[in-house]
Parts: sequence; structure tokens; C-alpha cells
Amino acid sequence: MKIVGLTGGIGSGKTTVAKQFMGLGIPVYIADEEAKKLMATSKIIQRKLIQLFGNEAYMNNQLNKPYIANIIFNDKTYLQKMNAIVHPKVAQHFKKWVLKQTSPYIIKEVAILFENGGHQQCDYVITVTAPLKLRMERVLKRDNTTKENVEAIVKNQWTDAEKVKRSHFVITNTDLESTKNQVVKIHNQILKSLA
Repeated sequence: MKIVGLTGGIGSGKTTVAKQFMGLGIPVYIADEEAKKLMATSKIIQRKLIQLFGNEAYMNNQLNKPYIANIIFNDKTYLQKMNAIVHPKVAQHFKKWVLKQTSPYIIKEVAILFENGGHQQCDYVITVTAPLKLRMERVLKRDNTTKENVEAIVKNQWTDAEKVKRSHFVITNTDLESTKNQVVKIHNQILKSLA
């Protein structure tokens, strides 16, 4: 079974693209969602995050996101330390998940696929792009956040140009119909390569 990495900057529309692959019957592993679930349910991760960020890391058994985000924005080393706790657990979870799949290929959606070296475990990589202005608009509409916060996230991610250079496929996600057509085309190309 082939592993296809799906990545793109914040607001590029990775989730939209992921849903379109799901619609074609391809299983999709959304790493951020799984990481959130693991941070909420894994006692090991909880214990380590409390050691890292202090007792306020969790409130009423829920991850205290604003508190942690504030620490990370003021000191980037905390993001690396948190990722070092969470990413190995997500990787283990992903391996178990893959074993249960039966399709010719699966999609692994990861925002920082290149940044964390995850692309090395993928047979193909798809990068989703969109103009920065459109991405900003999408995130500000979707999330309860500020322009400054979004800009900080963008700065922590590789540029589209860097990702595109290392990708097998690129989807420009500016219009839904066009995006859908690009997804179907890539889906068919991947299936053809497996035949």
C-alpha cells in the first residue's frame, strides 16, 4: 500500500482536498486531528505536557490551548519540545491505522510534513497551494484568531515554493470545481502508477 502525503500552508485548503479524496473512497489520516485526540486521551502525553508547560497545561482534563499557544509564541523552543512528545505517539498510531486499511493507497494529511521530515515516509507528496491573501481570509473566517497569529504560523511553515519543489503533485485550491478536477486527475495518476 502506498502512502501519499498531503500538505500545504495554513488556510490552503488541505481539509477540503482531504474530503474530496475521501469521497473517492481513499482513507485519510488527518495527523492534527489525531494528535489532538491523543493529547486529550493519552495519559503519557498528558503527563509529559504538564511536566513541560506546568499544571495549567490542562484545565478540567482538556488541553489548555490558549495557555500553551501563548508560551509557544513567546518561545519557539517549546513547540519543538511539544512536538518531540506528541509526534512519536502520532507516528505509532498512524502505523497501526495503516495496517487496518485495504485501499491501494492512503492519504496522510500533515501541515508540517516537510518541516518534520515526514515526507521521507511517503511514496508521493501532494502540496495544496492558494494565494496568501486568500489563505489569510479563510483562516480569519474559520478560526477565532488574529492576523498576527496567522502570520506567525505562516512564518513557521515552509513557503509554497519550497514545498512545491519537493512535491510530486500540486493542487491550486482557489475554486472548488477546479480543485475537485485536480483531485480526480491525481487520484487516477496514482492508481495508474500502481497498476
